[in-house]
Amino acid sequence: MTQAPGTPAPGSRAPRTREECAALDAADPLAALREEFTLPAGVLYLDGNSLGALPRHTPARVARMIEEEWGNGLIRSWNDAGWYELPRRLGNRLSPLLGAAPGQVVVCDSTSVNLFKVLGAALRLRPGRSAVLAERAAFPTDLYITEGVTSLFDGARAELLGSAAELDDRLGPDTAAVVLSHVDYRTGELLDMAAVTARVHAAGALMIWDVCHTAGAVPLAFDACDVDFAVGCGYKYLNGGPGAPAFLYAAERHHADARQPLSGWFGHARPFAFEPGYEPVADIGRFLTGTPPLLGMAALDASLDVWEKVDPAEVRAKSLSLTSLFMDLVEPLGLDVVTPRETDLRGSQVALRHEDGYAVVQALIERGVIGDFRAPDLIRFGFTPLYLSHTDVFDAARHLAEVLESGEWREERFTRRGAVT
Repeated sequence: MTQAPGTPAPGSRAPRTREECAALDAADPLAALREEFTLPAGVLYLDGNSLGALPRHTPARVARMIEEEWGNGLIRSWNDAGWYELPRRLGNRLSPLLGAAPGQVVVCDSTSVNLFKVLGAALRLRPGRSAVLAERAAFPTDLYITEGVTSLFDGARAELLGSAAELDDRLGPDTAAVVLSHVDYRTGELLDMAAVTARVHAAGALMIWDVCHTAGAVPLAFDACDVDFAVGCGYKYLNGGPGAPAFLYAAERHHADARQPLSGWFGHARPFAFEPGYEPVADIGRFLTGTPPLLGMAALDASLDVWEKVDPAEVRAKSLSLTSLFMDLVEPLGLDVVTPRETDLRGSQVALRHEDGYAVVQALIERGVIGDFRAPDLIRFGFTPLYLSHTDVFDAARHLAEVLESGEWREERFTRRGAVT
């Protein structure tokens, strides 16, 4: 991995003071990108792994679609403003971040819906095989969708792994597909995409990756890793906004034969011929379903303007610098750091275990340090290199130490839970 300016050299002493962190920030090649985002005063936002910050020019881009393209162009904008091609165009804009050649990515629907589509296609591509392997600790929607899809195929079943380490023992001649998260949403552990995909292919199965927690934080190489299918969201590190459209990758080698189960009109070879029978388009468009959510796509389109200014290698180098710094700073607090120390095993978040983690997070939020909580006892902090600094990390760690040392998290108001935790 290329060492980016402004990050400590491997093996060097970690910064111990705020002044040393400020010196790193002064040499940070990504520092100017902070101005591309709207960040509330007095807030240290360490939850970009759940919802990215607002790019400064997104409101204007969405307003243009509403006021000009919709308000004045009306239905003409499907052609004149390029609405019809937007799912493919955004997919091609995303492709460099995913390590994918053009024509293999579309932006559409949600992660859950896209997983349903690629998993259904994968089972059809492996007739005679019935098992789908997934991790028991995967993000629940992946498990729910896997359960739902396999219930629709006669004899198909989901088999849950205790961890990805069990994969070699569980792969077999009946394995049709494997669904894994590139980064564990709880712990931040990163899997080796190339190595795992090769093992799955050696067993004759297809590999499906969920990259919700790596797209925009870790350089991806779908083509080089020989990935079959992948899904990911647009609202985390990609900063596309709440409920932003997701994306779907399908390797070109599968386009001719893949038949996904949600055969909607936007995936038809001739959608405006209004034919009663379904014939999928020959390219990545066969994974489209219904009319795209254009306002959400406008917001994601705006966020990709920022990403086109970014070197993914610099993003990764700064991510590792920020997460390493945070782990060094919180080590004296005596918390269980569950995120791997090894840089090649870590995404862009740090998870700490505390039996009253929810209350600790709420106490931090009152101080303006926004992280999040995952049951039963994990405190998560996401480090978004485009708008976080080393001094932000230093300040967040200081607040965490003060919350724990003061015991303020024990106050009753911090235990009350909302619908979203």
